[in-house]
Amino acid sequence: MATNADASATKKGHISGKDAWYPPKKRDRFIIKQLVTKDFKLRYRRSVLGVAWSVLNPLLMMIIMSAVFSTFMRYADDSIGCYPLYLILGNTAFQLMSDATSQGLTSIIGAASLLKKVKINRYVFPVQKVLSAAVNYVFSLIAIFIVMLFFQIPLTPYALLLPVALALLVVFSIGLSLLLSALAVFFRDVIHLWSVVLTAWTYATPLFYPASILPPAMQAFEAVNPIYLYVTFIRDILLWQKLPTLSLVLRCAIWAFAALLIGYLVFHRHEHKFILYI
Repeated sequence: MATNADASATKKGHISGKDAWYPPKKRDRFIIKQLVTKDFKLRYRRSVLGVAWSVLNPLLMMIIMSAVFSTFMRYADDSIGCYPLYLILGNTAFQLMSDATSQGLTSIIGAASLLKKVKINRYVFPVQKVLSAAVNYVFSLIAIFIVMLFFQIPLTPYALLLPVALALLVVFSIGLSLLLSALAVFFRDVIHLWSVVLTAWTYATPLFYPASILPPAMQAFEAVNPIYLYVTFIRDILLWQKLPTLSLVLRCAIWAFAALLIGYLVFHRHEHKFILYI
């Protein structure tokens, strides 16, 4: 059964005899790796610019939004600093979560044909979608560093904390994806509802405007808004070049592991019924 699972998950891959007898956890990592690689190739298949789009897209969005908002936003709060960098850091972090959860949402439904044929751990699919989004984000870091170089904003030792911020954001996204993918199996309306939630979440999060212009009630909300916490973590170390507060780091960690725990519990409790609804 393990051989069939590996062969089905990686139709175009090359799997040796020993790969078929991987222990379960190692086999799951192998399958995830193959699926992430497949997603990456499919994303840029028949694209003239290929991977360059992962760099150009955030740069172009930053240029357009900067042209629209910077004229009045730069005076709204002097503490923003370099507005284009403020903008691209917020947009790319939010896009990572948005892409990860939007793809993870339908991951179980999309893998229905495979799940009906072979025995494979179901959590592999939402996790793989999140990791694919994370790989795409890594290329957007090139765009971020180009902006920093253009505006002569140096990297400081605080930038070494970037992997920590991204790891927490990825864990948070995995938790959300596990939860959403399980809900989508039983309630297809979740697929449409999540796009509305993401749109509302975008405008409710200070991605292109400073939090200081918000009324007190909204500022209180931002103190517990998980995406704003992760965005602030990243802005602290790259834009404002300071050490994030312990309170901020703890809140980021709490959200990440709380989402992972809830997502795992819901997913694990109901995954045995997925086959009946997909």
